[in-house]
Order: sequence, then C-alpha cells, then structure tokens
Amino acid sequence: MDPQITLFIQYIMVERGLSSNTVHAYQTDLVAFSKFLEERHIQEFSEVDRTLLVLYLQNLRIQKRAAATIARNVASLRALFEFLARERYLTSNPAYDLESPKTAKRLPHSLTLEEVEHLLAAPDTHQPLGLRDKAMLELLYATGLRVSELITLRVFDVNLSASFIQCFGKGAKERIIPLGSLARHAIDTYILTARTHMLRDPQESALFVNHLGDPLTRQGFWKIIKKYANIAGIQSELTPHTLRHSFATHLLEHGADLRAVQEMLGHADISTTQIYTHVTRSRLQDVYHNSHPRA
Repeated sequence: MDPQITLFIQYIMVERGLSSNTVHAYQTDLVAFSKFLEERHIQEFSEVDRTLLVLYLQNLRIQKRAAATIARNVASLRALFEFLARERYLTSNPAYDLESPKTAKRLPHSLTLEEVEHLLAAPDTHQPLGLRDKAMLELLYATGLRVSELITLRVFDVNLSASFIQCFGKGAKERIIPLGSLARHAIDTYILTARTHMLRDPQESALFVNHLGDPLTRQGFWKIIKKYANIAGIQSELTPHTLRHSFATHLLEHGADLRAVQEMLGHADISTTQIYTHVTRSRLQDVYHNSHPRA
C-alpha cells in the first residue's frame, strides 16, 4: 500500500501543485489509515470497502478527534481513492460520496484599525531588521498575502513602479495584487538600505531574508509577529494569518466589492470570502449596541 500512497503524494505535489502543508497533512492522514489497515491484516487497498472506511472514521470519533480533523481525513481518503480508481489500481471507488462531519465555522479574528496602526508602528526602523519587519507587516496588511506566499516572494515579484505584486498561491495559481503607497515605500526603503547589507549571497532572490542572509521561514515570521504584538500591547489573539483577516475585513467594512476581495485573497470559491461579511455584520451590531441610546 505504501508505494501507492507515495505515488499519490507525488501526484498532488507535482500535478496538482498543493502546498507543502497540505501535502504533509494528506500524508499524515494516509499513513495513519494504512496502519489501521495493517492492524486488521489488510494488505491491499482493493480489499477496502465502504464499511471499513466508516469503521475507520468511527474509530477517530472514539479517539475524540476534532470534527475538523475527521473532515480532513475524509478529504484525504476521498482524494486517494479517487486517484487509485482513475489510475486503474481499483475497479471502483469505495470512498465516493463518503460523508464528512459538519464543522462549526469559526469567524476569523481581525484587528481593529487602531491595533493595526500600533502593530505597524512597532518595528525600529533605525535598524536593518526593523526595516525588514516594517516592510513585511505593511505588505501583509496591504495585500492580504498568506504567510507562505510572503516568505516565498522574490525580489522580481514586486513591481514598485507599477504598484503591484505577483504571487503564487494554493495550487500554484498566480495572482496580481495592488500595492498601496505606504507598503510600497516600506519595501523600497528595505530593499535599498537594509536588504543588501543582510545578504550573504548577492544572487539570493528571496525578498525577505533573515539575519544570516537566508530566506525567512514560517517559524521565523511567527516569532517576529509575536514580538511586535507584545511591543504594540495587543492583547487579543495575533497569528501570522490575522493581518490577512484584517485586510479582508477592513476592505469590506469600507465598501469593497466582495468579488474584488475574493480575487485579492486568491479564494477559489466566493463562499470562503463570504465569511468575512459575517465578521463585518458582527462589528456593526457591536457598534450599534454600544452607541445607540435605544439599543
């Protein structure tokens, strides 16, 4: 079975171009499922039927796995068996129409405008690392990039004269995002006065590098944003994704078109973007109840 899992993982990496995090999640789920089958002395995926799949999902529920985790396992199994059936390793697909548990939609947390201002003002721009951090934070808030997209940006992906950036999101889909003047100025200052001094290799193409001159990592950025949350005195939850949520929420609050926000965020389905309209409605209700004398 493991060779077929390996083939599937290669397929979603190369042909579907899924992100490394998604690939890792699929692989983790499928290795666990393979062990479940081995414990029952099942040697081939062709021996798996729908009853066995349902039993595996019930087993996850008995282990008190979260609904989101079970839903992800369902997606992994569906994708694997669809691949195996299409490639003729199986004559039928037992995971077809396998039901996924309903998961509660969590409203994304975003910062207030005041909190964003405090956060963007936190880096010490008299230092090279501060200039880099200022540029990263301004860019995230200006464009709604995912952190994975931010750390893979290359210098030539940024067109400062035309005020836009080019990035490749999930599924290696390219999108063009406008760049505001404040973010453009912060990036320009970082490139001209800080980045060149931080590089070890002049040929390095990564836009954002660490103090050793190597491309910044996701873990590195996590530490950076936590540091500035403390400096800015932000008590609410702040993750690398929070600025993306704030970007979308603040655009919609100020009258942006939902389709335009979907395009900038790189959402394949507008229903994913629509969750932000619930956030803006919640904020309007808060403002009303706190401000109206008869609320």
